[in-house]
Amino acid sequence: MSYFDFVEKVKYEGPDTKNPFAFRYYDPDRVILGKKMSEHLPFAMAWWHNLCATGTDMFGPGTTDKSFGAVPGTMEHAKAKVDAGFEFMQKLGIKYFCFHDVDLVPEADDINETNRRLDEISDYILEKMKGTDIKCLWGTANLFSNPRYMNGAGSSNSADVFCFAAAQIKKALDLTVKLGGKGYVFWGGREGYESLLNTDVKFELENIATLMHMAVEYGRKIGFKGDFYIEPKPKEPMKHQYDFDAATAIAFLRQYGLDKDFKLNIEANHATLAGHTFQHDLRIAAINGMLGSIDANEGDLFLGWDTDEFPYNVYETTMCMYEVLKAGGLTGGFNFDAKTRRSSYTFEDMFHAFILGMDAFALGLIKAAAIIEDGTIDSFIKERYSSYETGIGKKIRNREVTLEELAAYAAELKKPELPGSGRLEYLRSVINRILFS
Repeated sequence: MSYFDFVEKVKYEGPDTKNPFAFRYYDPDRVILGKKMSEHLPFAMAWWHNLCATGTDMFGPGTTDKSFGAVPGTMEHAKAKVDAGFEFMQKLGIKYFCFHDVDLVPEADDINETNRRLDEISDYILEKMKGTDIKCLWGTANLFSNPRYMNGAGSSNSADVFCFAAAQIKKALDLTVKLGGKGYVFWGGREGYESLLNTDVKFELENIATLMHMAVEYGRKIGFKGDFYIEPKPKEPMKHQYDFDAATAIAFLRQYGLDKDFKLNIEANHATLAGHTFQHDLRIAAINGMLGSIDANEGDLFLGWDTDEFPYNVYETTMCMYEVLKAGGLTGGFNFDAKTRRSSYTFEDMFHAFILGMDAFALGLIKAAAIIEDGTIDSFIKERYSSYETGIGKKIRNREVTLEELAAYAAELKKPELPGSGRLEYLRSVINRILFS
């Protein structure tokens, strides 16, 4: 059975094509800086948005039919989603998928029945993977939707709830290993608080770290060799989330001795909700050796919540790919944690959305490589800090000077000249020249 018989395999046709079901910039075999575009951009389909989300919001029910010819809430529906998902990925040339546990199957009232269903569906997915080059990018457990997680999972005030979170993580790790996943993600969900009047922050952070240590120990025991990830998120649904941004997440990982096993899964929309640019959180992760994977989306800057839109802003994707290239690439991939708008409710819209996102990142890759090859930005930054290459600056960098010696140097200098101009406007014009020439 074909769910998407209105489209054949989506192919690269170049910037001038008028075919709405063709790539304009994503040419998987094109070589950029010594690697194929498909290697630079390991795209992944998110099970939850693409196969589960129907456009429901707080003001109304869904607009998209994601039943795929089966009754929702049944194992037949779970298998139909697998069939639809693999057809979708194959027609777009997407090589990876990622999932939450309860994206795959309807959650039962008894965790033992849920786990039986997960065993059944993962067997079915393994069969679908045979004969394809499709792989699992990462898995995770949904520790936020069920009412039991109203106060968080690892951060819950209930030891019983903590145990259920541990059980879900264990099973999700089992599934990730079974499906050959490259990573495992902790998405904070509700790990945070609404008020300090009823919260012991230190207690909760220690419990979250304990749960993560248990996950690492178990994962390594069953043969998981990939990276664990934290996905920073500043707010929503909790007012104050413990993984606010890249810097906060890195500090947490180092404080609790988790930094050797964890990297970060950076999401564009989460970075902007934290008051940063996407590029900022990527840079902070990269310079700390913790840039692992990316949730490829963007948010609406006029709205204060996680809108998970498909990326289309090429300036943003260019700056993203500039950071990725400078960091030497990712250990993970580019997961489209993005959903079509509520008014874009057809299967055709699903394809248009992925084509948009894949093309936006492909064009960003092309332009980021051009920025690096042009060399203007790198040369300017090197020159801007050139006072540290000789004399007193070099001694500072080499830690060969004391505070007293620096004070004496300043006294002899009497008054420093203004530092060199940052030339921000000029550098922005350089970016525009490369983007639009």
